[in-house]
Amino acid sequence: MNRLFFILSFFMGAIVLTSNYLVQFPIKYYNLENILTYGALSYPIAFLITDLANRSYGKIVARKIVYMGFFLGICSTFFFSTNFSDLISIRIAIGSGVAFICAQLLDVQIFDKLRKRKWFIAPLVSSFIGSTVDTFLFFFISFYGTTVFWITLSLGDLTVKIIVALLMLVPFRLLLGSFKPA
Repeated sequence: MNRLFFILSFFMGAIVLTSNYLVQFPIKYYNLENILTYGALSYPIAFLITDLANRSYGKIVARKIVYMGFFLGICSTFFFSTNFSDLISIRIAIGSGVAFICAQLLDVQIFDKLRKRKWFIAPLVSSFIGSTVDTFLFFFISFYGTTVFWITLSLGDLTVKIIVALLMLVPFRLLLGSFKPA
């Protein structure tokens, strides 16, 4: 379990770093630049990691993975992608940290409360609520009061996160057998 814990923690940190970097880039195809960033495509994987850990090892281990991923992701973000002379970059790092820890810990709690229901209920509901909290906290902290179209970006971001969360049910179901149940 220790090896798997560190692997999941590493992937959690990598997803946070990747998403924090990608959120800076709007998708410039099909007129999506004002409603969607590339970060929306990678971040829902964090909920998959949390939910797999929660289903397999329980909420205590899932919380530890969230904390470890938070530490790795935020430290990496500050080191690799924060330009300390740019206020937006600093706000993105702070917004990411606050939104991540709140949303992921909420996801763990909701998942744990729903774990006894059908296999898809807990990951779907917890990811949906966690993604909603994460999205609006992140965009508000990072971009409120700037010229960035943060409300439309957050709505586009959330829409994609919900679609990806639905798609993540497939690997969640497939990977359930690979982990020891809690």
